[in-house]
Amino acid sequence: MAMANTSTPAQYALILLDLARQRGVDPALLLEGTDVTESALAKLGARIPEEVFSQVVERAYALSGDRALGLHLGKRLNLSAHATVGQAFMTCENLEQVLNFFLKYYRILAPTLELSYRQSDGRCWITAHTPWEEERLQFSYELLFAAFVHSINLLLNNSALEYRVEFPYPEPDYVDEYRELFGDDLYFSAREARISIPEQWLEAELPSSNPALLALYEQECRRLLADLQEDGSLTEQTLQLLRKLEGHYPQMPQVADMLSMSPRTYRRRLAGEETSFQQLLDQVRTEHATHYLRTTRLPLASIAFMVGFNDVSNFRRAFIKWTGHTPREARENALDSA
Repeated sequence: MAMANTSTPAQYALILLDLARQRGVDPALLLEGTDVTESALAKLGARIPEEVFSQVVERAYALSGDRALGLHLGKRLNLSAHATVGQAFMTCENLEQVLNFFLKYYRILAPTLELSYRQSDGRCWITAHTPWEEERLQFSYELLFAAFVHSINLLLNNSALEYRVEFPYPEPDYVDEYRELFGDDLYFSAREARISIPEQWLEAELPSSNPALLALYEQECRRLLADLQEDGSLTEQTLQLLRKLEGHYPQMPQVADMLSMSPRTYRRRLAGEETSFQQLLDQVRTEHATHYLRTTRLPLASIAFMVGFNDVSNFRRAFIKWTGHTPREARENALDSA
């Protein structure tokens, strides 16, 4: 299933900036012209548009000279870098449950990736397909498989697990770094990109298993996945955010910050979608006010306050502007319908 909102966890970009810094590259150069700041990336739950992440990767290659950048980034992605998905891994009962959870929710981490899974000849195989362009293909598979191996080794506290890894491109001249991470069962110029582990490892138990916590993490992952599968427009993202903040409507700069962009960029992108923050705010306040009028007997003063007005007369004028009806008419119409 294609994802509407093609974005990457901001933590991946943040770790990439740190890698560049260690190689003497100013992280600001990687973000220049993107309207994304390092402080915005550090916000809990932040995500970065896929095209921006690609731009940061290209600049990191060009400025750092690190040809094994994908491997190095993958090895730096610890379980906390994968946010809720990584936390869920730690609460699984065994490695089989980890793989099943990963295959169910991996699009939270990589929305454009396609994975398939099968078991044969005593091994478990995960095959990857990506729409990325050729120049980023090698980075993508290095990142994916390095992060996969690193995460499983951390979960099992065991680096002796035997992997077989196949890459659909020629052997690079830094192949020793591949062997150091993946072992010697390594193949290049393969028909497709895939990785496997022996089936007997599926029963390997995890010391931090916690079924109750896993249920909570899965509930959050379902919500995150649903959000990503919805319309990825900035208009829809803004509406979703304002609806969740019912009764606590933020100002435009605050919403822009929550969505990891500058107010100027946020305003420009909304204009490109032929709307504005004020229009979206009024739409949500109309929804909330109408709901209260139709389903409660709260006085108008209370409803006015709940949708951001300190004065009933101002609320009444705004509601007429939004709907063409007075609040009293909206309530009476609801009673008549009932």
